[in-house]
Amino acid sequence: MMEWKEELQQHTKEAEKVVQGYLPEETGHQKLLIEASNYSVLVGGKRLRPMIMLESFKAFGGTGNVVEPFMAALEMIHSGSLVHDDLPCMDNDEYRRGNLTTWKKYGYDMAVLAGDKLFIYAFETAAKAFALTDRADLVGKAISILANKAGIYGMIGGQSVDVEYTDRPVTKSQLEFIYELKTAALLEAAMMIGAVLAGADDNQVKSAEQIAHHVGMAFQIRDDILDVISTTEELGKPVKSDEKNNKTTYVTIYGIDGASKLVEEYSHTAMTLLDQVCPNASFLKRLFEYLIVRKKIGIIFKPNDAKGGRLWYLIKYRGRMTSKN
Repeated sequence: MMEWKEELQQHTKEAEKVVQGYLPEETGHQKLLIEASNYSVLVGGKRLRPMIMLESFKAFGGTGNVVEPFMAALEMIHSGSLVHDDLPCMDNDEYRRGNLTTWKKYGYDMAVLAGDKLFIYAFETAAKAFALTDRADLVGKAISILANKAGIYGMIGGQSVDVEYTDRPVTKSQLEFIYELKTAALLEAAMMIGAVLAGADDNQVKSAEQIAHHVGMAFQIRDDILDVISTTEELGKPVKSDEKNNKTTYVTIYGIDGASKLVEEYSHTAMTLLDQVCPNASFLKRLFEYLIVRKKIGIIFKPNDAKGGRLWYLIKYRGRMTSKN
């Protein structure tokens, strides 16, 4: 049986190949812009969203390659959001994943255009799926989901509220809104688009959305916790940044124990629903585990009965461990 690390690397390479295959050639008078936007996509990244989309597509019975343009499109949107996040007017970050950020390498003006280009080119890329299937209705529905989850009712909407309340306290409901849109929305897009293109019915697509929503919330709350209890070496990025920036998080509102409890609840709901809707999606389960866990939580799936198994949580922090069936 293939080890998880090897399996993840294999799937990552497959997703990487798809994404790279849809990047434009760096030619023409606009070559510098294309180079800057391609750099933004190619410099690191775990390709989690394209992998989730592909696994959702498979889990709901999809075949063929109609999903591939959407895999690339979603990663372009994600990368474009990071380009803009790093700008001096936003987070003012000079490095991402150990490399110079796009604005630092290509300049502020070219980075703004690179982010814009990625958002627009994503839909040009997604539209290529029309030539790969006779189900134009499904492609159109998938494009609509992509636009909704990336726009003012999704990622950008969440980011706008986050920016609006910089250096200001936020309420529980405002923080939940930010996390739901800024973090969870693109994960929801990945699961929903995979399901739609596979021909899933409306109830199944709604379930896919709910699964990804709970995974996204668990991921973001876990990120809040790791910012407090982890180290830069473990996490791969600066820690204690939320405290330094006076930022309201789930830890500042609920404390470590309360936030950890919420991670448990969101994770349990996501995995229970996934077992019900896609009982044979073993890699997708482990991918969600990887996304939520990183280095501080172990979520272990143990076979139980014909219903598909039981979810055990082992959540470790500050030397303590709690468990929940």
